[in-house]
Amino acid sequence: MHFLESLVVLLAASAFVVFLLGRFRIPSIVGFLIAGIIVGPYGLRLISDIQNVELLAEIGVVLLMFTIGLEFSIKKLLSLKKAVFRGGSVQIILTTFVVAFFSKTFMSYNMNQAIFNGFLVSLSSTAIIMKMLMDRAEINAPHGRISVGILLFQDLCVVPFVLLVPILADHGGSAQEIVLTMAKALAVLGAVFIASMWAVPHMLHSVVSSRSRELFVITIILLCIGTAFLTSKLGLSLALGAFLAGVIISESEYSLQAISDILPFKESFTGIFFVSIGMLMDLGFFAENLLMILLVVVLIMFVKTLTVFAASLAAGRPPRVSVMSGLYLNQIGEFSFVLALAGKSAGLMSEPVYQVFISASVLTMLLTPFIVKAAPAFSGWMISRPLLKRLESIKTSTLNVEFPPSKSDHVIIVGFGINGSNLAKVLKNSDISYVILEMNPTTVRKFREKGEPIYYGDGTSVEILHKMGIHSAKVLVIAISDAAATRRTLQIAKHENPNLYAVVRTKYMAEVEDLLSLGADEVIPEEFETSIEIFSIVLNRYHVPVNLISKHAANIRMNSYGMFRAVEAPSSDTFDHRKFLKSIQTSTYYVSNESFAAGKSIKQLALRSATGATILSIQRGSEIINNPEPDTVIKPQDIMLLMGEKEHLDEAVCYLG
Repeated sequence: MHFLESLVVLLAASAFVVFLLGRFRIPSIVGFLIAGIIVGPYGLRLISDIQNVELLAEIGVVLLMFTIGLEFSIKKLLSLKKAVFRGGSVQIILTTFVVAFFSKTFMSYNMNQAIFNGFLVSLSSTAIIMKMLMDRAEINAPHGRISVGILLFQDLCVVPFVLLVPILADHGGSAQEIVLTMAKALAVLGAVFIASMWAVPHMLHSVVSSRSRELFVITIILLCIGTAFLTSKLGLSLALGAFLAGVIISESEYSLQAISDILPFKESFTGIFFVSIGMLMDLGFFAENLLMILLVVVLIMFVKTLTVFAASLAAGRPPRVSVMSGLYLNQIGEFSFVLALAGKSAGLMSEPVYQVFISASVLTMLLTPFIVKAAPAFSGWMISRPLLKRLESIKTSTLNVEFPPSKSDHVIIVGFGINGSNLAKVLKNSDISYVILEMNPTTVRKFREKGEPIYYGDGTSVEILHKMGIHSAKVLVIAISDAAATRRTLQIAKHENPNLYAVVRTKYMAEVEDLLSLGADEVIPEEFETSIEIFSIVLNRYHVPVNLISKHAANIRMNSYGMFRAVEAPSSDTFDHRKFLKSIQTSTYYVSNESFAAGKSIKQLALRSATGATILSIQRGSEIINNPEPDTVIKPQDIMLLMGEKEHLDEAVCYLG
């Protein structure tokens, strides 16, 4: 009962704080952390039992790991392989090395503790960054893709990190025990592979065949808790088991249904975990050691920004994207808390060090939303520094033999995704000169071999735009997913060539006014183009005249989608197309040899004057005669398409005999 009371307090406090901070557009995760600090044993003591707090943290991380495992895709991992394996490995190794070196040299930790500190700092927050990337529509932006890739590799590294904790604590340091631990891990991974390939899909197929949603959800939860329990019995972590359970289900054909049933609760799972983390922060210790904790925060964020920056460069990303990635991933991750609890239990961390880590980690998480917001402006300032300019020129020289020769009245396409590639095809077929600017080096190499005038470079660089002939270009088309880079590229381009006609693709309607104010001549928001397509289909199903649908679309596009405008359609007093169309019907009539119509022309038949029905067309064998002339003779075996009100059609059938 006491545990239930703690859970009620936790949920009530987090709901209130998240609602309050939501008014200031502060992410919910920050609210969860603050709520935990307030209600925890070091705050208002609304929840004072530390065992309950740790239990909530463990439940929270198990559920969180499971939902992340559900979204984990082997295909996604392979599509980002360079970002994941090259960028991620460089980041983990660099961060661990720098932190371990600093800990041993300046803080007198032994080597094992120093390496463990490196593990803790090397992980970033998947939950926070993934949510912010999705909220900001940056998941497919260059810095979003590299950030996701590095985060995926970090999540993979949690497994060996957890396995290495007892070894670093000298609780499993013998060669035999190390081999045994690694054998356990390989056995678990082998079991996961077998389960994902055969056992789980077969079991889920049987469950789905029962057509019971309740049974399906219960089975999914059983797989989560059961796998976590099994791995804990094998000496591994509960969190690892929950993650592996999610991966197993994600690889089955029923993964989408599992995700749709479980993910609505993800925010609750995430909330429980982060509230419990906030409750672990000792406010008294924080106040007494404020300067030291702030220094640790600065050091952590500085080191991680630099190491992620280096990792992003190693993965082939340009300096501006690398700076943004470094700023996005410079906080401590949620799995670091899992490691910290394991390390504390194993004797790798003392209680004071643990509290310094908790306090510093919570602060880095609290600061993340504000750093992310400032990242575009800061990265723009950073790439104007001489050192980063030099890095950009070195990288560009490795991917371009030469920039395009002087052109005039050409089109500059920034971004070679679906929109950019389609535009390039049309321009090529129309014999219009164009050049393409793209920041994905793989794409550049691939399409240069196919003869495309594509060049590697960042549109936010004045020098790059000069080399693309910005002063003599006629049209600039910006079709990239990075909103900040879009604004910066547009601003620079219009400054360099005020006569340039700039067409910009954006994701959301809210960005239109800002882009117009920066000089865009046309802004195409995907959000509204989708809405136009939807309402056109819907209106067409209700038989709204095509010209009125087109007028609706034209009015919305007018003034760059400035507002919905009412279409001046015929008034309901003079014309109601819905009522009109409901009253009009069509029917077919087969002309037999005995029919009154056989052998007569349409004029002689006088069907309209006699019955009110009209002959729209005549099918004669494989021939279709649309809008037949009055002198068209109707022959036996013809099929006539008639139009009119129901009573008119009934009269026509009787008339024709």
